Amino acid sequence: MERVYNFSAGPAVLPVEVLQQAADEMLNYKGSGMSVMEMSHRSKTYQAIIDEAEADLRELLNIPSTYKVLFAQGGCSLQFASVPMNLMRNGVADYIVTGQWAKKAFQEAQKYGKANKIATSEDKTFSYIPDCSDLPISENADYVYICENNTIYGTKFKKLPNTKGKPLVSDVSSCFLSEPVDITKYGVMYGGVQKNVGPSGVQILIIREDLIGDGPALACTPTMMNWKIQTDNGSLYNTPPTYGIYICGLVFKWIKKLGGLSKMKEMNEAKAKILYDFLDSSKLFKGTVVKEDRSLMNVPFVIGNEEMEAKFIKEATAEGLISLKGHRTVGGMRASIYNAMPIEGVKKLVAFMKDFESKNSL
Repeated sequence: MERVYNFSAGPAVLPVEVLQQAADEMLNYKGSGMSVMEMSHRSKTYQAIIDEAEADLRELLNIPSTYKVLFAQGGCSLQFASVPMNLMRNGVADYIVTGQWAKKAFQEAQKYGKANKIATSEDKTFSYIPDCSDLPISENADYVYICENNTIYGTKFKKLPNTKGKPLVSDVSSCFLSEPVDITKYGVMYGGVQKNVGPSGVQILIIREDLIGDGPALACTPTMMNWKIQTDNGSLYNTPPTYGIYICGLVFKWIKKLGGLSKMKEMNEAKAKILYDFLDSSKLFKGTVVKEDRSLMNVPFVIGNEEMEAKFIKEATAEGLISLKGHRTVGGMRASIYNAMPIEGVKKLVAFMKDFESKNSL
């Protein structure tokens, strides 16, 4: 069977080149006589794998030496609790709620201190990013929290909020390594890798050293969620998701080979333009996000008729265009066009949409 074009929001498409290399090295990694999947995380061979992955990530993002990199296990939802546990030293945090995941993080933080919702776009089904230029930042806030790219709703912060000197914590799960960023504007950047970087089960955290401090804000913080313990042990306090980290390392090298994050952004913009230009001209399909806040990664769109949308998804699937069904809170369809989605996949999707539109009308 030929490979399909997988528009899943996550776990998502990975580069074929990376999958092929992993397949080639499955039984015998670089003459070790074993798979990385079987390898001790305490071995010199695996230490070299994780060290090289961190070095490549630091190079891609130009991460200063004043930031720690942590490869952690568990889904990113674990960080909804870890963030307040490690940072709420004053017991106060401000949240900008622009989607489902920021909302869940906000709700989780309320268990550990005073979490303030200082801005939201919930009034219009999270279809835009609110003005964050002059927010009511709490005087004693330990941090300001955002989800930078909203996977479900297809919005993206094009300009970071004015935190008025407070550390910015950003969940970048669905836009991680999609474009260059200035790490120094963040206190903490974290993301699950299953959308743009690797298989599910790995989180990557980039944490400014002064925010790690002498230990967690809360005495009840579990050892496995204590950033200081994890960073002091180089992500190897216990057995990490070794194979997932290895795949991430291969993806980092793939991005470097392509030309780095500037080239990645250029490619992502080209893909997104093809799809958005069609949506803007279509009489049948409509985008759901205001133009200025559109994501390059996740593109939701609707027809406005559930029966017709179900027909579209069924016929698209038959054409090898899979996982296009939208999230239940938005409905319709969603195309996730992450780094590894080839431009040919987007072109095929648009060609199919044009053909579907010519054959169907409301």
